[in-house]
Amino acid sequence: MNEPYRRQDRAGSAEPGGRDAVARRDRGAEPARPARASVGLAHRPDARSQRPHRLSAAADGTPPDPVLVVRGLVKQYGSLRALDGLDFEVRRGECFGLLGPNGAGKSTALKLILGLAAPDAGDIRVLGLPVPQKARELRRRAGVVPQADALDPDFTVAENLLVFGRYFGLSDALVRTRIDPLLEFAGLLGKRDAKITELSGGMKRRLTLARALVNDPEILFLDEPTTGLDPQARHLIWDRLRRLLADGKTIVLTTHFMEEAERLCSRLAVVDHGRLIAEGTAESLIAAHVQPNVVELSGDGVADWLQANAPLAGVSHHELVGETAFLYCADAESPAAARARAAGLRVLRRAANLEDVFLELTGRELRD
Repeated sequence: MNEPYRRQDRAGSAEPGGRDAVARRDRGAEPARPARASVGLAHRPDARSQRPHRLSAAADGTPPDPVLVVRGLVKQYGSLRALDGLDFEVRRGECFGLLGPNGAGKSTALKLILGLAAPDAGDIRVLGLPVPQKARELRRRAGVVPQADALDPDFTVAENLLVFGRYFGLSDALVRTRIDPLLEFAGLLGKRDAKITELSGGMKRRLTLARALVNDPEILFLDEPTTGLDPQARHLIWDRLRRLLADGKTIVLTTHFMEEAERLCSRLAVVDHGRLIAEGTAESLIAAHVQPNVVELSGDGVADWLQANAPLAGVSHHELVGETAFLYCADAESPAAARARAAGLRVLRRAANLEDVFLELTGRELRD
C-alpha cells in the first residue's frame, strides 16, 4: 500500500537519519507520561463480551449515519472484471464484515476505498470525503491493518510506532505519549525495546494493529487480520477489536474465518465475482439461506446410504462432499439422523452457522 501505509524505511522517514536519528532523539528527550484518553484505548467493562457489538439506534429508531458509502463500484483489469457494480454502506460504530472466496473482489474493494487505485465507475464516500479525490485526507483519518505486516526490522517495537506517526504529520512528542498505551493495549509493553526479529507471528500482528491506531483513526480497515495465527493469538486479537468497538471505533473487516465474522461483526456482506450477493446480520443470513439445523453423516458407505434412503423425511436438501453428507433440517431431531446411526454411520448434530451460508451462496469449489 502507498503512504502512509507503505513499508517504513530509512529514506522514507519524515526526518533524516533513520534509526540512528530516532535513537539520538529518544536518548535526548524526557520520557513523556503515557496518555490513554486520546487513542481510544480505555478499557470498558463490557469489552470482553463474546457477542458481536450491537449499534445503538437514534431515539426515533433510525440507525446511525453511514461513514462509508459505496455505490456501483466497477473495476476492470484487462478481461477480468474484479468489481461489478458493488454497493454497500457501513454505519458509524459498527464492525462490518466483507466475506467472499479468493478472487471475489474484497481486497480490490479495500484498495479503491482507500484511494490506492481508481475505480472505472461508481462512487465512494468515506467520512464524508469523496474518494479518490480526497484520498490523502482520508488516509490521515483512517487506520489500516494490511494482510502483510510490513514492520521495519531496522527499528525496535517502539521506534516502529514513532516513525509511522510521522507519516501522518504527528509530532514525535505526541506519538511518544501514545506508544506505551498502544503497546499495553497490544500486550507488548514488555517488548518495547525488542527488535522485530525477536517477535513471534502473533506479536507482529498485534504490533501492526497498534501501529494502525497511532493516528487515533476514526475508521479501521482490517484485511484478514488473524490469518496464520494460532487460536490463542486469534482470540487475543478479537478481544482487542471488541475493546475498540466498545470505544466507538468503526471497523471494516475482511476475513476467511466465519467464526471471526460471527463473533465480531454486527452486519456482513457476502461478495462473489465482484457483486454483493447477500447482506445482513449473521442471524438473518442463516435464517434466509439455510435451514436452522445440520446433520453431518460420515463413514464407509455414506453415499450408498443416501442413495438408498432418498428422499429423506424432514430434510430440505443435502450435499455429499467426499465421505461426508450434510443434511439441512428444520427439526433438530430429524428421523434421518437415527436411521443413519442405526446403519453404522457417524452422526453429528449442530446448529447451522455462517460457514453453511457462505458455502451455500458461493459453492464448495476450490478457488485459487
